[in-house]
Amino acid sequence: MKRWSSLQREIYKMIDEHTDLQIHLSKYRMNSQYGSTDLPRYWMTLGSEIIFDYPKQFVCEDEKGNCIKNLNGDRSYYPYTNDITEISNLIREYIDTPKEDVFLKHFENDHWGLINILKAADRRFGKRRLEILKKRTKNNAARKIIEYRLNSGL
Repeated sequence: MKRWSSLQREIYKMIDEHTDLQIHLSKYRMNSQYGSTDLPRYWMTLGSEIIFDYPKQFVCEDEKGNCIKNLNGDRSYYPYTNDITEISNLIREYIDTPKEDVFLKHFENDHWGLINILKAADRRFGKRRLEILKKRTKNNAARKIIEYRLNSGL
């Protein structure tokens, strides 16, 4: 896996430059009486609004306490297990998919609703495809990006 800065640079090449979308990955050090670990976080902003936030949007409670549950129903116990590598791999897969295939491709490993967000921001898609995506998706973050792009005149 490439460094985050390389992956980030490549995805920004695909994002419509008129869309004020930013993608971030960071880790925060957590020290406790039991030891220390890093708390990874992926988040996206449209303007000043956070529209995607991993792990915050995926926190659930179960019999063992707090866990992270993705849209597929898989659970992990953050931060000791998390989906950061899988999210990065998904972004990599999106980048590596040929542009003629990316709009119709089903990304099986998208357990977070991330692909529709990337499609909505992708500069390679014009008004016609954005309208199609708008009808197909219930993803609020993707819909916000689509509205932003359609209302700004592409």
